[in-house]
Parts: sequence; structure tokens; C-alpha cells
Amino acid sequence: MRYLIILLLGLILGAGAAVWWLGTPRAKSLPGTQVRAPEASGDPAGTVVVTLPNGFVQKFLATIFQDLGAPSFQLGEIKPATNSTGIEHIAFQQGCTNTITLAPEGSNIKTEVQFANGKITAPLAFSGSYNLLTNCMQFKGWAQTSIQLRFDEGSQTVFGQVDVEGVNLEGVNPVANNFVTVFVRNAIDQRVNPLELIKAAQLQLMIPVKASNGAVKARVKDVRAEMLEGSLKMHISYEFSGTRGQQPQG
Repeated sequence: MRYLIILLLGLILGAGAAVWWLGTPRAKSLPGTQVRAPEASGDPAGTVVVTLPNGFVQKFLATIFQDLGAPSFQLGEIKPATNSTGIEHIAFQQGCTNTITLAPEGSNIKTEVQFANGKITAPLAFSGSYNLLTNCMQFKGWAQTSIQLRFDEGSQTVFGQVDVEGVNLEGVNPVANNFVTVFVRNAIDQRVNPLELIKAAQLQLMIPVKASNGAVKARVKDVRAEMLEGSLKMHISYEFSGTRGQQPQG
């Protein structure tokens, strides 16, 4: 029992130290409002339903890794004490990138987006290194995340908010585990959110009606979503207005 108490105390103190050194996650003001499920009574007139199957999203992710390269995010840095030698610091920096890099797979986990049980989840495999008090910590593992959709009517944009539900590390010294967990979580929280998923250019419509010398503009009024097994259905409701003498360019 004594050793169990010591272990629990060490974990609490370690987490506290990690927060003290690395800082607590800063709350971001996220744009728009959370996307809700469609009304049981049905969609209003002027609603378009777009279905995204899992396969489409996986192909999109595969293209990012194959054609663009693995996404990476810069981590904050804990600088060495002022009495450290410049040579020691420079030599250390050359071997420590202070980044976290996503991987297509790792730790027996595949990076992917899943639609199931009314949720959007995304396990993320990663690796990286971190400058912790002149010690270069190499780490790898995976994070379990969920994605909440948000719609901002003013900017006509659908955003994604990535919530980190857990970080699983391998090959990290237990003493340093709490430090790594905090800055991995912070990196995902602060460097990724909010995701711009669908911008105004993809949502808004301008349909020419030459016989009336004008155009009909379709502006998004509301967005609803339902997560089915293996697919995401987005219910996009439009409001229409006519403008005389205005024709779309191009």
C-alpha cells in the first residue's frame, strides 16, 4: 500500500510539474456553433444532403502522406539554464527538432478517420523529439482523438474541433512520460484547431439566370450532420435570393 501511495503521488507531482513547465492548454475561442443532428421531422426545403464514405476520407489522407509528406507541428521549447555553454546547446539542437510528426501508421495503429456510433474519431500515429532541459527525448505513440463539427454562418465555413481524448506512448521513461503527454496533447490542441473543413467557396452557389438578366444566390443557413456506420451525412440547408443585373464571373 505504501508503494502504491508513492506511485500515485509521483504521478500527481509529475503531471503538476509538466503543467508548470509546459503551461496549461490555452482555451481557444472556437468559431461558430456545434453542428447538431438533423431534425426528426425532416429537413427544411432547400436542403442538400452530401454523403462522405470512409473510403473517400482514407484516400484523401493517403494522398497527403504520399504526395505532400507527413504533417508536422513545432513544439514549444524549454530552454537550458543561462549558465549552459553555447557549444553544448548548439550541439544538442542539431539532433533535436522539437517537432511532432504524424505517421500513416505506427504502434500497431493506423492514422484514419472513422465514422461510427454517432461520432467522428481519429486515431493518430506520431513520432517526434523534444528538448527537455538539454535532454533530447525521442518518442512515438498514438493519440485517440474525436472531431466535433462546427458551422459559422458569418464566414460560411464548416470547422472541425479536434479533442484529444488520450495519448499512448511507447519507449518513454516513466519519469518523463507526463511531460511528453502534456506537450503532445498541447501540440495537437493548439497547432491543429480549428480545422477549416469546408470554406465559403465550396458552400455558396451563384446560379445565372440569363433570361431574367440576373442570378440566384444560395447562401447556407444551417448545417446538420449524422454519423452513420462508415459514412458521414451532411445536411446543408440553403436560403435563396435573386439579384438582377449580376452574373457570375468566369
